[in-house]
Amino acid sequence: MTRDAAVDPRAGYAGWVGPLCWTAVALEGFDLVVLGVVLPSLLQEPTWGLTPNTASLVSVVGLVGVMIGAMLVGAISDVIGRRQTVVWTVVIFSILTLACAFAPNPFVFGVLRFLAGLGLGGVLPTAIALVNEFARTGRGGQATTTLMTGYHVGAVATALLGILLITRWGWESMFIIGALPALVLVPLLWKYLPESEAFLRARAGLTGPATGAAKPSKNPVGILFHHGLARSTVAFWITSFMGLLLVYGLNTWLPQIMRAAGYELGAALALLLVLNVGAVIGLLAAGKVADRIGNRRSTVAWFAGAALFLALLSVKLPGFGVYLSVLLAGMFVFSAQVLVYAYISHLYPASARATAVGAASGFGRLGAISGPLIGGWLLTAGLAYPWGFYIFAVVAAIGALSIMLVNRDPAPDEPLPVTEDEADHIGEHHTSRRAEH
Repeated sequence: MTRDAAVDPRAGYAGWVGPLCWTAVALEGFDLVVLGVVLPSLLQEPTWGLTPNTASLVSVVGLVGVMIGAMLVGAISDVIGRRQTVVWTVVIFSILTLACAFAPNPFVFGVLRFLAGLGLGGVLPTAIALVNEFARTGRGGQATTTLMTGYHVGAVATALLGILLITRWGWESMFIIGALPALVLVPLLWKYLPESEAFLRARAGLTGPATGAAKPSKNPVGILFHHGLARSTVAFWITSFMGLLLVYGLNTWLPQIMRAAGYELGAALALLLVLNVGAVIGLLAAGKVADRIGNRRSTVAWFAGAALFLALLSVKLPGFGVYLSVLLAGMFVFSAQVLVYAYISHLYPASARATAVGAASGFGRLGAISGPLIGGWLLTAGLAYPWGFYIFAVVAAIGALSIMLVNRDPAPDEPLPVTEDEADHIGEHHTSRRAEH
């Protein structure tokens, strides 16, 4: 038995990492979109008395939970490990999603959505870190974008199930159905999901021997602002804010903006579907491009492409032209943010990787909240078309500029610098491990 197999008895199950993490992210996509699907029914609940404003508050509360979960759970993952974090976040948000079906009033429902958001926010950064650490060298970008297709598959499944279930079984059925897959997924995660070798090595190297003779290293949060990474960390946060502002702003208001431009309702809704089809196509293409030309250039190019095609949406095109324009915008807008996650996973060491992704995702949730608010304000002011697309294009351009401020781009095999204390610490640990074996 190899030393790695002795450390993790599931080391032979590496082939399960991609499918299991993809499924977990698909469930996250389901849970984060389900509120939008059931809101029309919730607004008609006679005893709840919801209004569009109070319903928006419930939505924001859930997003705040996701933001806090992303920032906290990512750091927890760098301490307790990827495997345990994925398992427990899936358990937490599935149980709380099921509980939403039995909420007696809007207040309890909002509390449950906030608590579920803590688990939902932790799934993504941990899954991204894990698939990157199991990806073949030079394939991290493709691994990340492929993982994120699960989110959109989950979102599409939510919409389809809403059509099939709500009119017959009520809005509660959506939350029950959304929780049931965990009955299968959690046992599979527990049995087959291995721990990341990169995490095990980082923990072994940085926590030191059992004797405690060596000085412990900085915590995962501290690493984000050391080794010359502070500027990059802030740049990633700004870029994530812009990227998620675009994603949530367009997904929330694109149909209404296109209605303001004079398109029929059916065409406006179809354009939202086309936007998300473009997202899947863009994700599949972006990862391959990133692995070929590098994370920095591909991320800048994708945000610049998003700016260009969003600006072009301000031109009212006839027939097929508008669908093509929206498809191209979707290809660049959604995958631009995913490339940010891939870039972060490539840049930061294993000991802080999930923390870095979680912090960027968490800060970006402020943009996720701002996007719908900006779109709503523009519509109320009668400025949504064409100025909404101009503003979104400027946001994408700021994303491209901010990612250019990232001041490190090591090759996939290049380690980040460590302090002298950490280097001595790692050397002492490996010496002791060789003596044991």
